[in-house]
Amino acid sequence: MSLKQVLIQGVDMFGKRVGFLKFKADIVDKETGSKVPGIVFARGPAVAVLILLDSEGKTYAVLTEQVRVPVGKLILELPAGMLDDDNGDVVGTAVREVEEETGIQLNLEDMVDLTAFLDPSTGCAVFPSPGGCDEEISLFLYRGNVSKETITQLQGKETGLREHGELIKVHVIPYEKLWRSTADAKALMAIALYEMSKKEGLLPPQRS
Repeated sequence: MSLKQVLIQGVDMFGKRVGFLKFKADIVDKETGSKVPGIVFARGPAVAVLILLDSEGKTYAVLTEQVRVPVGKLILELPAGMLDDDNGDVVGTAVREVEEETGIQLNLEDMVDLTAFLDPSTGCAVFPSPGGCDEEISLFLYRGNVSKETITQLQGKETGLREHGELIKVHVIPYEKLWRSTADAKALMAIALYEMSKKEGLLPPQRS
């Protein structure tokens, strides 16, 4: 491939730093001389966490409900966020986002990187929309044991950073119903990675 030029069409700033970019890249296949589609929405890497809580013999998944203007819907999704610090601390970002969006404090050593189980040729990340967006997502698993009271307290809890425009409501649902309860691609990808890694015995033992 040969890159001829890049036309920046739009920039959204997050404070003093660049947040999102919209640009068009003129790229040509050297062998055929044909142009390759190059319209890009650049938003950078992100993280998401599949939180599974065991309580009285049942496993629950923790989701957040947020308004998503691009699709015009309230979406139930995994706690997630952009990797927006300078040191690339993926695990630390995942833990911080979970605390901001759900109020749950996670231990770094309990986090399992599900995307690390992918073949190295994949880059060990998932790309939800590579035809138009550069976003790559690292998916993590957290497993814990909690009381029924904790499950009740989490249900319907309102969280999020109001100064960032986050209006978030926490939902707790039985894990076996998760795959039918959400249209969130992150959640569905995390379920697939979790179930396959569990099937192949790749998950570390759950800490009590």
